[in-house]
This record gives sequence, C-alpha cells and structure tokens, in this order.
Amino acid sequence: MLTYSEENYLKTIFHLSLGQKKGVSTNAIAAKIETKASSVTDMIKKLNEKQLIKYQKYQGVTLTAEGIMAAKMIVRKHRLWEVFLVEKLGFNWDEVHDVAEELEHIKSEKLINKLDAFLEYPTQDPHGDPIPNAKGEIKLVDKQLLSEIDINTKVVCVGVKDSSSEFLQYLDKHKISLGTVIEIVDIEPFDQSYTIGLHQHTITITKKIASNLYVKVISA
Repeated sequence: MLTYSEENYLKTIFHLSLGQKKGVSTNAIAAKIETKASSVTDMIKKLNEKQLIKYQKYQGVTLTAEGIMAAKMIVRKHRLWEVFLVEKLGFNWDEVHDVAEELEHIKSEKLINKLDAFLEYPTQDPHGDPIPNAKGEIKLVDKQLLSEIDINTKVVCVGVKDSSSEFLQYLDKHKISLGTVIEIVDIEPFDQSYTIGLHQHTITITKKIASNLYVKVISA
C-alpha cells in the first residue's frame, strides 16, 4: 500500500519522464514538488526499496514497469475524477485539478472501474489529456502546439499544455475551449504574437499563449 506522498512522487516522476530518454534528476523532482533535495533523496530510497524506481548516480531516476503501472493508475483516477466533476457536477475546467488531487488517492479499484463505466469510458479528461484504461493503455491524440502551426492554417483546439486555473480562465474569457476552431491569420515578426480568427472575429494572443495550446490541423 502506497502513502499519499509516495503516490505523488510516482506521478511526478511519470510526468517528468514523458518524452525523456534519460532519467529524471532529483533537482527536477524537488522543483516540481516544491521540496528540498534531501527529502527527494529520502523518498527515492523508499521507492527503490519497493522496486518502483531505479536510481543511478548522475543518471537520474527511472520508473520500473511496476512503478509505471502504479503511476498510470494514479493518473487514471485523477483524470476520471476531473471528467466526473465537470460532466456530472457542473464544475468548470479551471476548478477541478485541486479537487482531483485529493480524490486520486482513493484506493478502491472497484470504485474507479465503476466510475469509468458510469462515465462511459472516456479517453480524455476536460483538458484534453489522455486517460489510461484499467490495463494502463493510453490512447494518444495526434496534436501540435499552436506555436508550431503556419499562417493561413485552420486548426481545432484539442488540449492545453498549461492547465493552471489562470490560463484556463484566460481561455474562458476569450471563449476558447476543446473543440474550438482557430484560424491563424498572421504572425507578427517583431514579437511573434499571433492574430487568430475565432468565432467570426479576430484577436491577438502572445507566443506564450500559442505555446500552451494543443491543436490538430483541419486544413491548410
């Protein structure tokens, strides 16, 4: 049985390792969890003893197969609860992360599987992130960042890189959500700001905003 803290570390290592070919550094883990490096070292020893991670000096931390599966199940619970909160309880997508952080530690596998069935087996959470199924399988979505798309291209929003409440509230303010069609009208050479077509009008967004929106190309 894993403690709350152990689960949080596994989930953090899992997220930090995505797309990485080498291990995750203890400093990166400490920065993400906002704790001291010494605390990370202590936790690494515990997780290593449980055979959930492997640690090599100067090589960083990697999850074992058992550790990956455990992390995926935590992520699965978190994202299913987010779907439930938005679809069934009427929460906004900027409100659910912190609540799901608490609910993800519920141990009942039966409850989570019934929740999955009740929600009709969703494959994505309200932010467009994939939900692992009961076997740990993840259905990836073909996506790019808006900042990687050329002018005169029409795309649809399929996710967000930054899921902070501040960013999501910004998107709500401009009526941008999953499924919103966006057309790139112009990119300003001076500051790389974007003029985008949106709901029959245009707005200007910064490169930072464009670098945090995942999209799928509809037509070019």
